[in-house]
Amino acid sequence: MSNYDIISSFCDTWASRDIDALMGFFADDAVYHNIPMDPPNVGKDMIRGVIEMFMKDPTAVTFAVHHQAESPDGVVLNERTDTFQIGEHQIALRVMGSFELAGGKITAWRDYFDMNQYLSQLPQQ
Repeated sequence: MSNYDIISSFCDTWASRDIDALMGFFADDAVYHNIPMDPPNVGKDMIRGVIEMFMKDPTAVTFAVHHQAESPDGVVLNERTDTFQIGEHQIALRVMGSFELAGGKITAWRDYFDMNQYLSQLPQQ
């Protein structure tokens, strides 16, 4: 399976909300960094914590990939919209993702997005 196909499957798996299945895509020492936020999350335990946080409130999560490409050295880039359904409220976030893989596992994942776009869509409390 190509890195392109692995990342396509990873993005599709978010809809299942199956954290164990999502974690199966990562190398043990993987790094995940939401670029507007620091520090990066290093290792599966930290990455799991972030994914659990993402899954806590939404009843549905989808990653809709609009464009995706794999470089000759196996880096996968994708432009997508991540959608989180929280009750009657929906947050749709435009994202540019960068994925590095080795041995069929994600070793580095960086997402670039506009934090203000996300914050402006949060339900008012």
